[in-house]
Parts: sequence; C-alpha cells; structure tokens
Amino acid sequence: MSAEFEPVAPTLVPATLSEALTEPGEPVSRGWTARFSLIWFGYWMANLVPLQLLLPLQLAAIDPVSKVRDFAILNGVSGVVALVALPVCGALCDRSQSRFGRRRIWLAGGMLVLAVGLIMTGFQTSWEALTAWWAVSVAGLSAATAGLTAVIADRVPERQRGMISSAIYGPQALGVVVGIAAFSILGLSLLRGYVLIAAVLIVCTLPFLGRYRETFSGTAYVASLRSIVTSWADSLKNREFAWAFGGRLLVNLGNSFGTCYMLYFLTDDLKVRNPDQSLLVMTIVYLLAGLLATYLAGTLSDRLGRRRIFVAIAAALQALSGFLLACFPNFSVAIGASALMGGGFGAYMAVDQALVTQVLPNVQDRAKDLGIMNIGLIVPPALAPLLAGFIITSGGGYPVLFTATGVAAALGAALTYRVRSVR
Repeated sequence: MSAEFEPVAPTLVPATLSEALTEPGEPVSRGWTARFSLIWFGYWMANLVPLQLLLPLQLAAIDPVSKVRDFAILNGVSGVVALVALPVCGALCDRSQSRFGRRRIWLAGGMLVLAVGLIMTGFQTSWEALTAWWAVSVAGLSAATAGLTAVIADRVPERQRGMISSAIYGPQALGVVVGIAAFSILGLSLLRGYVLIAAVLIVCTLPFLGRYRETFSGTAYVASLRSIVTSWADSLKNREFAWAFGGRLLVNLGNSFGTCYMLYFLTDDLKVRNPDQSLLVMTIVYLLAGLLATYLAGTLSDRLGRRRIFVAIAAALQALSGFLLACFPNFSVAIGASALMGGGFGAYMAVDQALVTQVLPNVQDRAKDLGIMNIGLIVPPALAPLLAGFIITSGGGYPVLFTATGVAAALGAALTYRVRSVR
C-alpha cells in the first residue's frame, strides 16, 4: 500500500467542494439543536452511567477484594482503545463516501456497536470478559464521536458554537442522573440497567439521524497507517491546536480524577450509610450546577465573542473543588464540591468546544483533527481510574487523588489560556 493518500476523482462539482471547505454561514434551527441535544443525552448516559455506577457495581460483585485493581485495568484497556480509535475513526470519517453521508454512516454504525457492546457487557461474570466487551463499547463510542463532533464544524456557524456546545454538555450530567435514578428507583438488575441505557441510546439517536442531511460526500482517499500518523503529527505542530489539546486533556483528567472513584470514596472512606443514594444526591447537585453554568457560559461567550476567560474561570472552579475534597473530606463538603465541579466542568466544556473548533488547522480534515481533540475528552475518563487506582492503593489515598484533581484542572486552565488566536 502506498504511504500517501491517493485521491479518487471527486463525485461532486467543484462548487459543492468549495462550499464544503468554507465555514458554514446559515444558522441551525431550534429543532436541529433540540435533536442534536437529544442524541448527546443518550450518548452521555451510555458513556458515563456504566463508568460511574454499573461497572463499579459489577466488578464489586465479581471480586470485591480486587475491585479497584480490576476497574483500573478495565479502564486502562479501554483508554488505549479510545486513544487509537478516536483519531483513526476521525481520519476515516473525513475520507468516507456513502450515499448515507460520511458523518451519518459513522454515527449510525458507532451507536449500533456501542448499544450491542453495552448489552453484552451486562452478561459478563468475569472481569476479563467484562474488560473485553467494554472495550468493544468504547470502540463504538469512538466511531460515533467522530461523526457527531465533525457535524459541529460542518454545519454550525462560529457565532452559534457556544450555544451548540451548551446543547452538547448541558445533557451530560442530566444523562448521568437520569440513568442512575432509573437504576435506583426501578430496582433494576445490572443486566437490565445496561439494556435500558442501550435502548435509550438508540431512541435518542434516531430523530437526529433521520433528519440530518449532508451536502457534501467528500473526496475519497486511500489512507495508509503511516500517512494517518503523519497527519496527526502535522496537526499537533500547530501551536494553537496543541495548547488547546493539552488544556482539554488536563481539565478532563482532573474532572475524571474527581468523579471516577466517587462511589468507592463514599463507601470506603466516608462510610456513608447508603452510598448509591448519596451518589445520586451528589450527581443531582452536579447536574443542576452544570446545567446552569453550561447554558450561561455558552450564551455569554457567544454574545461577548470571548472564549479564553470563561475557560480559565471554569477550570479554576474545578481545581477548587478538588482542593476542598482533599482538605475537608466529609459529605457536606462533598456536596459543595459537586456543585463547583459540575458548574466548572459544564462551563468549561460549553466554551472549550467552541474554542477548539476555531483552532482546527485544516478545514478539509475536520473529523480527523476533532478526533485528536476528542482524545482529550474520551481518554481521560478511561485512563483516570488506572492512575487513580495506583494513587489510592499505593498509600496516597483519596486526599492525594483529589489534590491531583485540583492540580490537573489548574494546569489545564493555564495551557488553554496560551491560545492566542481566540479571544
């Protein structure tokens, strides 16, 4: 196979190609935004409810003594899968040709694989098989992410991207709290919990998938592994892109440190009477603060035309949350820290998503470059339990873990503020 991309003759007229390679100008409608927000609701539920509740419970049932180690290994494996799959799926998404649409085909296929992976994960009774099927789920998630995030750069004008970012990250905590509440209130078994969120994922995907249309199918390329890797390196040589990527990676790592072992923190360190309900209360607080901050920050950022100052303040709130938990480990402080973490993370991601779409090096490689950026979104929740498990089991305990939360968020804010091309 050749080491270079070999262009195949485009199937559309040059005017359509020119249109596709320019920034979108027509605003998206409220209906489009609502459908886009709905699909992210299902996405976040399918991604985060297993990480925060179902997988820890399943591993504790399989082997309560080794649950921290097993959860760390599971997430380490899925982190490696995401690290490879996100940029590869992004690069291939840019180079796909299909009557169904280059973004829609990856979105549909990824969501289907994710749903099947979730259901199969629910059947497993050993941590090895559980790890393997969760890795399949993460591969599907990565493919779906490639199509979903590229849609923003393809379709949403710059002046609306703060608002659209709010539509993405506003449903995040909502998806988690609805999933956890349904599992707890309905008294579901683990398998039925996985089946429920897989069904919700498909139901939330169909309205957007059925209505979204693409105007450009793209120029097809034959892509070798070496040429894909070379294109990643070229993107990361862009300083603005690299600073934004580093900031996103660290802020998400900090948030993941602060949330990944919260159920075990409540159970083993604070020893609360009902850890599941306590986690639900904290998640609701996180949700409310996150929703308010997400929509407020996204709207203000669009109106003022500023991104960096919102990103810095939001990351600082997350850092404060981690330091509070490290210094004052009790349930009352944990509730306040949840509000700071949720508000800070919601505001950060609402504005950061808009910021990263403004530093993409190549307009024709949007999905590939966003695939690299999505490493900073998807990989930290997967790798954080591995690193956090080492911190906890090596004697540092939860105070050191939450200190790491604060440090990572603060460094992420500093790196993001190095982006100079965006106000």
